[in-house]
Amino acid sequence: MSEITRKDGRTSSELREVTIERGWSAQAEGSALISFGKTKVLCTASFTNGVPRWLAGKGKGWVTAEYSMLPRSTNSRMDRESVKGRIGGRTHEISRLIGRSLRAVIDTKALGENTIVIDCDVLQADGGTRTAAITGAYVALADAVEWAREKKFIGQKAAPLIDSVAAVSVGIIDGAPMLDLAYVEDVRAETDMNVVVTGRGLFVEVQGTAEGAPFDRRELDSLLDLALGGAADLTALQVAALGRDAT
Repeated sequence: MSEITRKDGRTSSELREVTIERGWSAQAEGSALISFGKTKVLCTASFTNGVPRWLAGKGKGWVTAEYSMLPRSTNSRMDRESVKGRIGGRTHEISRLIGRSLRAVIDTKALGENTIVIDCDVLQADGGTRTAAITGAYVALADAVEWAREKKFIGQKAAPLIDSVAAVSVGIIDGAPMLDLAYVEDVRAETDMNVVVTGRGLFVEVQGTAEGAPFDRRELDSLLDLALGGAADLTALQVAALGRDAT
């Protein structure tokens, strides 16, 4: 794959500048403010004793997530969904994606009958909000688990986290596979894909769509290779932010 220079100076295989500010919220049991370039998402984790009624008595915990975008996270103001009186389909979809991604790397039995709710609020959007949310949510989740261990809500030797998880977008633009699409690239992509990967390099979810011409197996393999490399870099940033092993 030949390298090209993108509008922001990156090569096709480079992430945007990624920063993770761990512990950004003083009130939450775990939190992280994550930036993928100009995209900024605040992820907070809230720990409570007990589980939903349908899980009570089963000896398992629960991890779920909610996603939202602030009214001026985009170029023009959006109405709050709470004012509209209904949650949009995109919001539901992304919330479920974040929850699934986190549950893929947690042992709910080791968590005990406790619940962790992750809130991902987009402060500024420039493409890749769902992938940034998943990557930041893992850091918030890891800190909430450690908070619970310190408070003795879970066993000192319990290991609820069985792996880490991160996510990144990839796409084909002007025939070239590219990693971590900013908005100006995303809207032009012939193929757009979001890939969720564990720290061990296993796929949790692959969401891919041909926006223009269908893509072939060679292009799919190129995109997945890009995503695996980007996810590995994100995992390293998570480890650095946590100051310990990611799991």
